[in-house]
Amino acid sequence: MSTLRNKVQLIGNVGNDPEILHMESGKILAKFSIATNESYKNAKGEKITDTQWHNIVAWGKTAEIVENYVPKGKEVGIEGKLTSRSYEDKEGVKRYITEIVCSELLLLGK
Repeated sequence: MSTLRNKVQLIGNVGNDPEILHMESGKILAKFSIATNESYKNAKGEKITDTQWHNIVAWGKTAEIVENYVPKGKEVGIEGKLTSRSYEDKEGVKRYITEIVCSELLLLGK
């Protein structure tokens, strides 16, 4: 590996209807979350399902596709890069968030 890359690929279900923002600059932003599931058996032989939630942001044409074709519950494939940022909430407390900036979107399922 001569070059390290920041690349994430996930397949999951959209957890809520995407939030679509139309910027004054004309850019469009879509924010939504997806759930991924992993199943395994514990020491007692019981099936355990571990659900992880991932925050996704998409810009431009990808955001337009999300706006028009991605409702809550839709199964999607996501490719993008992992980003972390911080912000201050209304009470002035510094918060940290990790998101995936989506560069590719694949609509799956029915």
